[in-house]
Parts: sequence; C-alpha cells; structure tokens
Amino acid sequence: MESTIVYVAFGLILAVPVVRHLGATRRKEAAALAAARRVDPEAARPRGQHPHIDVSHCIGCGACTDACPEGDVLAVVAGKAAIVHGEKCIGHGLCAEACPVGAIEIVLAGPSVGADLPRLTPQHETSIPNLFVAGELGGLALIKNAVNQGRDCIDTIAQRLGADRRRAAESGVHDVCVVGAGPAGLSASLRAVERGLSYVTLEQGDFGGTVAHYPRRKLVLTSPVELPLYGRFRKLEISKENLLDLWRELAQRYRLRINTSEGVEAVRRDPDGRFTVTTPRARYRARAVVLALGRRGTPRKLGVPGEELPKVMYSLLDAEAYTGAKILVVGGGDSAVEAAMGLAYQRGNEVTLSYRREGFSRIKERNVKRMEECVRSGRLRVLFNSHPVEIRERSVVLEVGGQRRELGNDCVWVFAGGTPPNAFLEKIGVQTGATDLTEEAAREGRAAVA
Repeated sequence: MESTIVYVAFGLILAVPVVRHLGATRRKEAAALAAARRVDPEAARPRGQHPHIDVSHCIGCGACTDACPEGDVLAVVAGKAAIVHGEKCIGHGLCAEACPVGAIEIVLAGPSVGADLPRLTPQHETSIPNLFVAGELGGLALIKNAVNQGRDCIDTIAQRLGADRRRAAESGVHDVCVVGAGPAGLSASLRAVERGLSYVTLEQGDFGGTVAHYPRRKLVLTSPVELPLYGRFRKLEISKENLLDLWRELAQRYRLRINTSEGVEAVRRDPDGRFTVTTPRARYRARAVVLALGRRGTPRKLGVPGEELPKVMYSLLDAEAYTGAKILVVGGGDSAVEAAMGLAYQRGNEVTLSYRREGFSRIKERNVKRMEECVRSGRLRVLFNSHPVEIRERSVVLEVGGQRRELGNDCVWVFAGGTPPNAFLEKIGVQTGATDLTEEAAREGRAAVA
C-alpha cells in the first residue's frame, strides 16, 4: 500500500510540470495562430531570403523559434515548425544553424516576388560576361551575404585573369571596376588588394553605401562574417557608426582607392571584351565590373501636392539636429519606425507617424517593443489607415479613416521605399525577369553559415 502511494505521488510530481508544459505549448501555439490570422496573407509573404521547413524531418523542438532574433517569424504549430510572420524575416539563417536535424534550408521567395531581379549565374555573373552583381541588387539584403558575394566575385575574376595572357600588355586598363562602396563593394575592394588586382571603386554617395544612410545609432544585426584582409568578424550587433568606423579603418590601412561622390552614368562592354565605365568626371577601362549597388535607388515619391517643398526629406542622418519641431513621418517599415522614434526622443518634438495600413506587419520584433513603449509614454502618435493628400508650408493634410485632418507641420520624412535601378540595368543590357533563384539562394545560405 505504501509503495502504491509513493508511486502515485511520484507520478503526480512528474505530471505537474508536463501538464504545465503542454498548457504553455498550447497557449503559445494558439497565440501564434491568432497572430498569423490577423496579418494580411499577401503582406505576410517572405520578400527575400527566408527559411524553408521540411516538415517530414522537423521534430518540433522549437530550437529554430528560440534562435530567431526577429521574434515570432517562426512558431511550433501542431508539433511542427511553421512560418507565421514571414514578412518579418530578413534571412539571418540562424534558424537553419540551430535546427538539430537539418530540417531548415535558407531559400529565396518565389520568382514572382523577385521578378525584377537580374538573372545571375551561381558565380553572381549577369547575362553580360565578366559583369557581376553583388549584394542587395541581387536580392539578398544581409550584410553577411553582401560581404561574401563581393569577395566571391573577385575570386572568380582573379581566377579568370590568371589565364589572360594579354593582361600584362594592356596599359590604362584596370583588372576590375567596383561600382558601390557599401558592404559588397568594400569586400570586393579589399579582396582585390588581397589578390593583387588593379582596381578602382566608384561610389555615387558617401563611403558606406546604404549603411551610411541609416539613422544614427541604428543597430545593424549581422552574423559572423569573414572580411577580406581582416578575418572573422564575430559581433552579432553593432551600431551603424561603429561599423562605418571599422570600414574606414580598413580603407585607410590598405589605402583603398574609393572615389566617393562619383556616380556611374554608363557601363559599356566594348568589342574587345573590356568595359568602359563613364562618370561625370572620367572614363575608366576595366576587364571586369562588379555592380555592388543597393536596391533603394531613387526614393519613391508620394505624388501629392507640396511634395517638392524643401521641408520634405527621404532619409534621416542626424535626429539630434531636429528639436522643437512638428514632424510627420510617413511609412510602415523599419526605416520609418526607427526614424520616428529617433525624432520623438529629441527635445520638444511633436512626432506623428502615418501608415496606410491598419497595423505594422513587417517590422523587427525589437522595433515593435520599442514602438509600443514610445506610444505608451506619449512621445509618439501613430495614425493607422492614413496617408498624406497635401503638404503645405506650415501644415500637412492627411486622410485618416476616410476623413481629412490638417496638422501643424515643420518637417516631413517619407520612407516609401525606392525605385530599383532597373532602368540602369536595362541600359547596360543586363537581363532581368522572373528567374527562379531558389537554388542559388539556398547555396548562398549554406555557404554563408559554413
């Protein structure tokens, strides 16, 4: 009798945590399903590199959900991992690394999503021989991927040039011209130095490319990455300023030849197979070209009266320069949210964020939490289901839920994305279209986490 009581008591002791765990799992699953149902299915589709889950191998351990730095991109539903907020995924690949059974592979969204991407070979070469694309322009936006691709492009070029007997006889011709000085362009330039290639790097803006236009103190989330001539960079979070400082240090140490404020107007492949790259300042000849451009291109306009006023801006470099102002920020992505919060924390600012949808569906988890706190504290006002219809000298007119509302205003920031440089690619002759790059993206993901 006593032994039976002991067994029963022991069973109860074991049952309590099991029941609690099962209850917590069910609640977590129910919350994930409810959250997924609240999101517009079209808006929730992954837009770039993202995980593909093989449910036949998934054991539902939840390691991938714990590893994801963006929050609730993944959840365990019915005992299997599932994507519930694909729009938040920015392709870190940490979920694939964490999966103990290899059930996750990093792939690209379907070809219909990337229909305007240049068609690339596994070596990142375009339809024009020896013209390569690295980084964001190719569809993979992570700094890690950009660095890897810039390095790999130069390795391919160096291998080909090693067999080119005419190379030494030609004067005034660079081995490679790198267009862009962001992560991919910097990596390509460093690799060119490392491989002993002659090169020139052209950047239409400032050193750092797209990263240079991030808001101040923006955290740039990365995975460990191998920088040419530097080695393994292991920090997972670094501010924009610290990352740019590191890049400048490398540029000075290795005396990189980077011409800033020199945009490229044309790239032409000549009959002899060499390239002529034209800028407002000069013409450069090169045996190969690496296009390390961002996809933001020209900022997308709202198309409303008054948008040409000087108070309307499309990027925020220094939030601290704006105080005591009535500010409108337009957009619903991370750039808009981060800019709005940065401005809201400056002395005397009254900041309103206008977003055309009924809720945020594609911002990072850390920004969701910071935004909620910012709104609760009264620092920031958010108007969903709204959009500007007119911008005036001292005010803006918004349509909010079908009704017009006028707000006092000193400055407007618009974060509506940008027009990709497709016209530039077409002018060069690079083929674009609905190419299925899934296998190439999967290969890139596997290489990036190796």
